[in-house]
Amino acid sequence: MIVTVEQLALFVSTLAVAILSPGPGVIAVSQSAFSMGRRRALPYGWGLALGASLWCLFSLLGLTVLFRILPWTFIVLKVLGGAYLVWIAWKMWRGAPDPLPDPAESRRGTGFLGGLILNLSNPKPALFYSAVLLSIFPAQIGASDKAAIYATALTVEMSFYTGLACLMALPLLRRRYYAAKLWIDRVAAALIGALGLSLILRH
Repeated sequence: MIVTVEQLALFVSTLAVAILSPGPGVIAVSQSAFSMGRRRALPYGWGLALGASLWCLFSLLGLTVLFRILPWTFIVLKVLGGAYLVWIAWKMWRGAPDPLPDPAESRRGTGFLGGLILNLSNPKPALFYSAVLLSIFPAQIGASDKAAIYATALTVEMSFYTGLACLMALPLLRRRYYAAKLWIDRVAAALIGALGLSLILRH
């Protein structure tokens, strides 16, 4: 392997810092854990983790090269992804006054597939992973190195979203959410909507 343990450690630390910044996935899994508890939020978080890590895989396989050769593909991806985030935000906003769903029956797009689609709708991680990969690792790496890098990214993403879902599902935090559901859901919807609009408007 060309990739060293030191390079992977730097990759992990850089990813950990970036992943802590609030994005659609962080907001969505937090709101899901508040409203439906850990059992329903964990699959959603795992879908979000896989979706985010797939941008690392796509970057390793040359997605950035495609964006550089055909810039319009990135613009199309941003607009479609932004529109999806705005749609999610609108659903959250409209559902804010509704009573809490039954955790055993809710189908609000917060399962594994819903999380996967949500993070795949945001192409910003593609640029992040591309920049980090280019700055840390050699330009020419083999399949085993790429597999190690992707496994590292997947592990970090899975650990983060699992921990976040479990933390936000704690009884104390959930009680606080119950007391202010309308405003918490509206704020979460506004943040996700703003992120979606920024993707659409900023080419």
